[in-house]
Amino acid sequence: GLSMELTEKTLSSEIVFDGKIMTVRKDEIELPTGHKSSREVVEHSGGVVILAICQKDEEGKILMVKQFRYPLSEPLLELPAGKLEKGEDPLEAAKRELHEETGYEAAKWEYLGYIFTSPGYSNEKLYLYKATDLNFVGECPDEGEILVDYQFSASEVKKMINSGEISDAKTICAVMRGLC
Repeated sequence: GLSMELTEKTLSSEIVFDGKIMTVRKDEIELPTGHKSSREVVEHSGGVVILAICQKDEEGKILMVKQFRYPLSEPLLELPAGKLEKGEDPLEAAKRELHEETGYEAAKWEYLGYIFTSPGYSNEKLYLYKATDLNFVGECPDEGEILVDYQFSASEVKKMINSGEISDAKTICAVMRGLC
């Protein structure tokens, strides 16, 4: 019963899709019970999420971006974030994404750990950072990336999380790790 090994053995693996941002593979596996099954896995190079706080007043303002999310057919309000290039250092990626998406650079960076976005079918790992001591230098978004920048107080962001206005998981996780 309880002493069973919680491991699944890969018997065979086949790449069924190899795209720009992900690879999808189908694995035949053996369960701890000895039964055979299969798993579909989305391989992703991971990404970064930045909780950037602009100290304009006592409370400070959190930088957020709104962008149209094609899979959902709607715009979402999120923290600045982006994909890691293969082998890229997460902190360097976070600095690049903050600058590209908001036009800010930060003198102070704090690592908030990482999260797995959907471990049931993907190995995507997001590294969370808190950026403070900000300086505006001008944004340069990626080709095909249309963003609208916003600034909200921490209490406004928490209200929007609780009301469901902010429903992006990586944003909620970074706010939890960085502000609570």
